[in-house]
Amino acid sequence: DWSSDVCSSDLRVMRAPGARARLAGGRACGRGEERIVPVVVSIAVGGALGSLLRYWLSTWVTQATRLGGTGTLAVNLIGAFGLGLLLGLIQSRFPTIPRFVASGIGVGVFGGFTTFSSFMWDVVEHAEAGRLFVATLLLLVTVVVGLLAMVAGVTLGRAA
Repeated sequence: DWSSDVCSSDLRVMRAPGARARLAGGRACGRGEERIVPVVVSIAVGGALGSLLRYWLSTWVTQATRLGGTGTLAVNLIGAFGLGLLLGLIQSRFPTIPRFVASGIGVGVFGGFTTFSSFMWDVVEHAEAGRLFVATLLLLVTVVVGLLAMVAGVTLGRAA
């Protein structure tokens, strides 16, 4: 029963040092609060769907092109476009969309499909806010350090 869910303010209380958690227990969440379980469930379901879509599409593209990496490239580019489209639509046309819907699609589906889309959104947000140095730094560090981390992981994995 989602009506006895934990409210967002309950989580803040649970995180406070030495505080005792007061759970919603059927009470209505206060103004500005939201139920947490619908958000968590929608992210989990969306994540499962996104992961399955990523597997199917990346496998199909890689087999069709017979070139490794093309499937990952395809899901990353589609994911970046898709999350950008979703966020743009929410900002311009659907600003009151319930959080569990936006989170289920954005964090869940696109998060499961690819994390590249979220990374690109972070870069775009900084750039649009006039923080070009931060956007450029985020872009360069993520790509360069990500590549170095991959090489280090592969090297460590092969050595194990």
